[in-house]
Amino acid sequence: MSSDLVVVGAGIVGASVACHAARAGAVVTLLDAGRPGAGVTTDSFAWIGLGPSGVRTGPAAALRATASDEYRRLEAELPGLPVTWSGSLSWGAADGAPEAGPGQEIVDAATVAALEPALRQPPEWAVWTPGDGAVDPVGVTERLVAGARAHGARVRADIPVTAVSRDAAGRVAGVETAAGPLSGETVVLAAGVATAALGAPLGVSVPVDPSPARLFRFRAPAGLVRTVVNNRDFDLRQAGTDRLLAAADSSERALAAVRSTFRGAADVELLSTRVGVRPMPADGEPIVGPVAEVPGLYLAVLHSAVALAPAVGRLVARELVDGAVEPALAGCRPGRFQGRDSRKA
Repeated sequence: MSSDLVVVGAGIVGASVACHAARAGAVVTLLDAGRPGAGVTTDSFAWIGLGPSGVRTGPAAALRATASDEYRRLEAELPGLPVTWSGSLSWGAADGAPEAGPGQEIVDAATVAALEPALRQPPEWAVWTPGDGAVDPVGVTERLVAGARAHGARVRADIPVTAVSRDAAGRVAGVETAAGPLSGETVVLAAGVATAALGAPLGVSVPVDPSPARLFRFRAPAGLVRTVVNNRDFDLRQAGTDRLLAAADSSERALAAVRSTFRGAADVELLSTRVGVRPMPADGEPIVGPVAEVPGLYLAVLHSAVALAPAVGRLVARELVDGAVEPALAGCRPGRFQGRDSRKA
């Protein structure tokens, strides 16, 4: 790999890679077909932290466990980062007895009522994760892009990348764009679901598919919801003085659930519905690392991109600029799909 980097995709992952790499001394060009953060990043619920117990398993479990710490580090490096540390409450989303992991505790109805005073009927128990929070994902992306620029990166928006170019020896030589060719000794593909199309002409199959996610914005009384709430009906949080953000399957059911769950919610109304197209790797785990078949090509495609972007950006920058091999990324390598007809040599 080389520290002369072209990062394709200025969503939160690409912006984080560009910012951390530029800070480490790399020569970085960040490209996007639109404006930074305007793609799937803007359609994220943006819950940061440990979350439900199910995310404590899998190759990226260690990355997820450090999400809050990584955001606190990033806050110190980029003052004014739009993060709200509210904690999260989860209940009733799965059958069986509650299970608390590290950094979590089981709380009773009285504690739940103190944390969420507008609840009509606090559950008998909930999992309380005080270190969780939420972010404005577009705002974080913009701060990362500004940080990359401050360390010398070139940022070129509204320039679609049409192909990755190679030299006669088969090594990456840069990218082709709608505005002409751009040279670079290492190309990082952080373009979400578009990564598969960019990899295909190189003989690289990136097993990532679009996964729709519905996000609803509601007008609501100020302070109606105090934490990030997770239950069978929705993931819900305050996203502004008089705004709620919900991730759920149906706007009608989510609206009815909000009104029935919280006192003072009778006048809550739906403002907008968006369907984001998340990049979902075939096994649900991040795909991060160099592609052995195409020297100079590096992939950074993942679900839970908003939560993991600070950690992934920092670790990828260390690998590309310092030549490190990061153990935390060991289970995320593209090569794990070899032998499953998911990668063509």
